[in-house]
Amino acid sequence: MVLEAPIVAADVVQWLYSDASHLNDTLEIVSELAERLRRGNVPVDRATTGIWVVHPNVRAEASIWASDGTRELRLYTSDNSSEEDYHSSPIKRVHETSAAVRVRIEKEPSIAVEFPVTVELRDEGYTDYIALPLPFSDGSVKVATFATKTPGGFASSHISVFESLVRPLALVCELKTLKRTAETVLETYVGPRAGSRVLDGTTRRGEGEWIKAVVSFADIRGFTRMSNTLPADKVILFLNKYFGAMTAAVEAHGGEVLKFIGDEVMAIFPYETDDEARDAAKRALLAARETLQRIETINSARTCAATPDMSVGIALHAGDVFYGNVGSETRLDFTVVGPVVNLAARIAELAKDLERQVLVSDALSDIMGCRSGLYGRYQVKGFDDPVSVYSPDLTGDPRFGYCPENTAERALEAN
Repeated sequence: MVLEAPIVAADVVQWLYSDASHLNDTLEIVSELAERLRRGNVPVDRATTGIWVVHPNVRAEASIWASDGTRELRLYTSDNSSEEDYHSSPIKRVHETSAAVRVRIEKEPSIAVEFPVTVELRDEGYTDYIALPLPFSDGSVKVATFATKTPGGFASSHISVFESLVRPLALVCELKTLKRTAETVLETYVGPRAGSRVLDGTTRRGEGEWIKAVVSFADIRGFTRMSNTLPADKVILFLNKYFGAMTAAVEAHGGEVLKFIGDEVMAIFPYETDDEARDAAKRALLAARETLQRIETINSARTCAATPDMSVGIALHAGDVFYGNVGSETRLDFTVVGPVVNLAARIAELAKDLERQVLVSDALSDIMGCRSGLYGRYQVKGFDDPVSVYSPDLTGDPRFGYCPENTAERALEAN
């Protein structure tokens, strides 16, 4: 191995500087790296990277490869258990000292018991472990670890290979982390559809496209009065619970939340064909139903006595909308505009005035092939003709839509 080590190190370093950057993420990089080391007779049975990430809910992520077939991207939040694991780990020591931490599990059992992770590895048959600093260009230090089950542990030549590859590994991991950060920030603030277009460089101010979509508007009942009387921190808590319930329901059914407007949530369910239109309409209705269920669960839990029960109104409309970015030269926003969006917003106001939880338009009823639940025709601001709205029954089997007269027929078809 003494003669092979420089050759193995040179091969791996060359790969890291060239082809590794074309892989999708750090998990793929770590997995391929470990396989290459094993092919070069470096007895790696476990390899990981630990990297802090910019994410609203995730504090760090670990890419984990093991010779038993394990391939895992593990996410760490800011909960207490994650904090405890970190503070009792060799990774924390690497962060504090910017120096490698080696634990000869087999040869130095008294040192191995200092860290829970090496105790676990010992029980799984590992004999040696090393954590090395990955220096990023911003001065921060991330961590890579390697462990083996080989009797006697790593040889000094193996350690030399690890030390030679950490800088190029840090470079390629930093590139992937920066890309991941950009994707996360864009998806969080403008949504996945718009985010991907920004990263692809296909958007310019005022550009967009006409798409077909079911548009959903939802707002909180009595929010203005509540926000005028409650402390600001309680209002934020209330809004986060409401927005969380609405967003989770929309995303669970394939929709995309485009924006939060005060106490309103605007979401879309795009489609192209007639079949996709019916599917999008069904998913939008299911999202509305799930939103109401989630809000009822929050109300029942009564986790915050300072805020009142939530009550929401949801409007659904469908048709052609212009999807693009608008704004100034220094500040842009992605949105949908057009008469369909305007009418969806008016129907949401109507739902509030009529004290209905869900109202849908003529267009959505046409798509679903159902005009059950006609609630009336009303004049709305900005439109010359009265608007027909329907109050669907969302209590039935979601496989059959919300049309009572069609339920038996569709049940027979399903059977």
